[in-house]
Order: sequence, then C-alpha cells, then structure tokens
Amino acid sequence: MHIHPIPLRLAAGAFILNSGLSKRGADEDAARGMHAMAANAYPYFKDMEPQKFAKLLSSSEIALGAALLVPVLPRTVVAAGFTAFSGLLAGMYLKTPSLHVAEGDPRPNEQGVGIAKDVIMFGAALSFLLDSLRMGTRKAARKTTKKVAKETAKVGRKTAEAGAKAAAVGVAAKKLRHH
Repeated sequence: MHIHPIPLRLAAGAFILNSGLSKRGADEDAARGMHAMAANAYPYFKDMEPQKFAKLLSSSEIALGAALLVPVLPRTVVAAGFTAFSGLLAGMYLKTPSLHVAEGDPRPNEQGVGIAKDVIMFGAALSFLLDSLRMGTRKAARKTTKKVAKETAKVGRKTAEAGAKAAAVGVAAKKLRHH
C-alpha cells in the first residue's frame, strides 16, 4: 500500500462513515427530506419509500466509509465506489437550483454551501481513482516487463546454448578434417 492516499482515505472515510451512521434510524421527516432532495435530482428514486431510501443511503455511506478506512478491498474498486457516490452527490447539488445563488449560476447560496462541498469530494475521489488506475497500470507494466525480461533471458540462453553447440560441432568438424 502506498502512503500518499492515506490522508484522503482517512478523512473521507471518517466523514462518510459518520454521515451514514447519523442517518441510521432516521425519523420519517428526515427520511422524507433526504428522499425528496434525491428524487428531485434523480427521478428514479421517486417511487422508493422515503424510509427505504434513508436505509439504503445510510448503508451505502457506512459501507463506503468503512471501505475507505479499512484497506481490504482493491484500491481501484474503493476509488471507483467513492467516485460514483460523490459524483451522485455533486450531481444532486448541481441539479438543485434552490441551492444556487441564481438560476444558471453554479455558485452556492447559504443553503447550498453545506452540499457544495460534495463537488470538492468528487474532485478528491476522481483524483484517487485516476491515481489508482495509474498505479495499477504501472504495476501491470512492471509485471509485463519482468515477464518479457524472463522470456528474453530464456531465449537468450537457448540461443547461447545453440551457438555453443554449433561452435562445438564446428570445432569437432575442424578436428576431423585435420585427421
């Protein structure tokens, strides 16, 4: 594990885990509020019961927060989940005009400031994902390079052996000609 993503994972994981734990057992009013905001931005949530939505959101945040804090899943999988989740939150902010200074203006008003941070979280998540993909590519390249080097060495040994045998045959033939 590389050390540079640890601060991001700890900060985001703790924040998201706490958010999920605080939503656990949300009362009907809180569940309706969360559901209404999500359904406004993403219509496919409209038919879901508010309490079910609140439980789904809470469980998702708890799972993602834990995955960020405890590095047991592959880094790229966690980064993809973090990016998808924060992307939905950032999208919800961008699709909710009542959180903006004016129509068509992406800047947050007083009500939107708390949710606008999701745009920053999305940027951090995307950076984490891109870094994970880059590290995965480097790892694959190193593995491929080692494999190619090993195969090249094997071919080199076989070529050297064949060359040595050919030289030995040539020496033997020369000796036979002198006799």
